[in-house]
Amino acid sequence: MASSANKVSRTLKYTDGATQFRLRLVTSLLSSRPLLLRNIRSDDLDAPGLREHEASFLRLLDRMTNGTKIEINATGTQLRFKPGVLLGGDIEHDCPVGSGDSRSVGWFLEGVFPLAAFGKEPLRLTLTGVTDGTSDVDPSPDYLSSSFVPLMIKLGIGDDGDHPPPLLTVAKRGAAPAGGGAVEFYCPIVKELRPLEHVDFGKVKRVRGTAVSCRIPPSSAARVAHSAKGVMHRLLPDVWIHTDVHSSSGRKRKGGGGGDSAGGCGPSPGLGVMLTATTTEGVCLSSECSMNHNVQGSNDADREEPLERKQMELPEDLGTRSATLLLHEIHAGGCVDTSCQSFALIMMCLTPEDVSRIRLGPLSQYAVVSLRLYKEAFGVEFKLRVVEEGRSGSEEDEEDNFGDDGRRSRGQKTVVCSCLGIGYRNMARAST
Repeated sequence: MASSANKVSRTLKYTDGATQFRLRLVTSLLSSRPLLLRNIRSDDLDAPGLREHEASFLRLLDRMTNGTKIEINATGTQLRFKPGVLLGGDIEHDCPVGSGDSRSVGWFLEGVFPLAAFGKEPLRLTLTGVTDGTSDVDPSPDYLSSSFVPLMIKLGIGDDGDHPPPLLTVAKRGAAPAGGGAVEFYCPIVKELRPLEHVDFGKVKRVRGTAVSCRIPPSSAARVAHSAKGVMHRLLPDVWIHTDVHSSSGRKRKGGGGGDSAGGCGPSPGLGVMLTATTTEGVCLSSECSMNHNVQGSNDADREEPLERKQMELPEDLGTRSATLLLHEIHAGGCVDTSCQSFALIMMCLTPEDVSRIRLGPLSQYAVVSLRLYKEAFGVEFKLRVVEEGRSGSEEDEEDNFGDDGRRSRGQKTVVCSCLGIGYRNMARAST
């Protein structure tokens, strides 16, 4: 009777519906605790229950694991999830496109990244769907490759010499809403992670970026890159933004400098840019933005094309906005950008039973809610220390904050997060 009560108490129960849907499923798998979600859009009379992309993510987790049990009631407003064992291996998955609430492949990859290194075999995942044009809600593969992957390598994933490091490549571009793109993600397995010490910011030494255009004039990508470089060149000379241009025929334009993405593009037009700043201490901060696609939906009978074009964002404005977003991330002072905070914190929970530390900028609302989830699922409490006097809080930095007139200059507040990991181990790798 006592064991039955203990089993029930281990179940993670939530009654607020699909809030943190992916993260709760991920913590359930990593903590081996069953999950119960109730009231999933129960107030929506027209379309209650799970959305198509959420059901697709459940199918992806089912293919990545063995022994997982998923129970959904008739209306889709309640989900019971019993986690299985992570497998890895070669997996292909089609992400839904076309519907009003569909999500890009980046939304799926964000949920897969914390699980990728703990399977029985290295993960080789191929996802098809929307790859670009949704940076306001979902990250692009370029952003994940420049922000998430370096953090995984710092944690010791693929750094032992036995396997190559994690790699995320774009096989084919596919802009929203029709998609048609494909990405390939490889991640080796590890026995256990490495404690993280990531608190020194350093100084920005270079900026790299990619301007992606699909089925629009090639000059648009060049205008975006030129505008972004015009802002960044005011601060440092080492700025390079290459263009990944795809013509209306779907073929990659020669000389575009797009690297591995030589597989053409989908049927929808799109334009976006991603920038990454690297510091002398190895900190990588990224930002991205894309042209809004919802503005072009005009009625064919009206033919008010000049009015619709006036509502579209100019490539020069897009480049300036992307550079401004990157400067905001640099000014925040964190060692990872805002969208990467939750991922960094959950990986710190899985590190060995030693102290891990990371410096973050102002915590996002999603990161704050994630901290509560990690405490409930893993029993890990973070110590948060606000640092106001410079990047590291040292006496040297404190002296640097006084200007020529002797007055104290105001520095950006940062948060140093530290915790003791749970010592999560990949038993499949440990037994080989």
